Amino acid sequence: MSVSIVYLNGDYLPLAEASVSVMDRGFLFGDGIYEVIPVYAGQLFRLPQHLRRLNRSLSEILIDKSYLPEDLEEVSANLLSKNNVQNASLYWQVTRGQSSQRDHRFPSNTEVTCFATVNPLPSAAQQPDATGRKVISVEDVRWQRCDIKAITLLANCMARQQAENQRADEAIMVRDGFAIEGSASNLFMVQQGCLVTAPESHWILGGITRELILEIAREKGLRVSERLFTLDDLLQADEVWISSSMREIQPVVSVDGQAIGNGQAGPMWHQITEYYMAYKQKLYNGDIV
Repeated sequence: MSVSIVYLNGDYLPLAEASVSVMDRGFLFGDGIYEVIPVYAGQLFRLPQHLRRLNRSLSEILIDKSYLPEDLEEVSANLLSKNNVQNASLYWQVTRGQSSQRDHRFPSNTEVTCFATVNPLPSAAQQPDATGRKVISVEDVRWQRCDIKAITLLANCMARQQAENQRADEAIMVRDGFAIEGSASNLFMVQQGCLVTAPESHWILGGITRELILEIAREKGLRVSERLFTLDDLLQADEVWISSSMREIQPVVSVDGQAIGNGQAGPMWHQITEYYMAYKQKLYNGDIV
């Protein structure tokens, strides 16, 4: 097995040799942000959008960006090359860095900890996966800034494990009666021919795949509505989907044990994923980024 090479604070080194101080605020407080970028046939998927979100997250939690590499795209490409992978997930994490003592207050003049790694994936799928997913609903007990891609993910992990314990594929977060998003995915439903998803707010993470789905739907003239909807609305929907950079677009066939539609991937899912796969093919061909 080849040695995995990671990036850490300006150096490329074997994973086994990489280490971070126990006084790092990411370790002590979860004080940091992250980004996950799919790589298909050596091409970074919608990299400008991912880097835009990474920079926004850094700004929202007041992390000094001057310590980051000048060209994250170049570092990303170097890391892929050093690991000799064509299909992978690229993970970036930035924390506020090391403190001299444990203190909730932000330290001054501290260099951030910047880490990146790649995880090889099987060959990128050329056909959409129509396998129906089962999901459960859980109370959303996360904080009020879910729009920040923070590494403090305990509530998400608890929800995902609850789904795992019930042999479900994902947990749908329900806040004030509204079905918001998944523990690690965005949520869509189709109701009377209209594609519906929660609007961007502090309650949801603005997913890059979510953004692309909405772009495709509007470009193709489909009806789209960004509005809140209840769990009852979701249970009565014609179709339900979940999406993320690594999941892509997955059809949901049951929520809390109740079948959605006819219990199979629906016609709008097939339509959108056909366009999505065409978009990916253009990426393979180097026509888009």
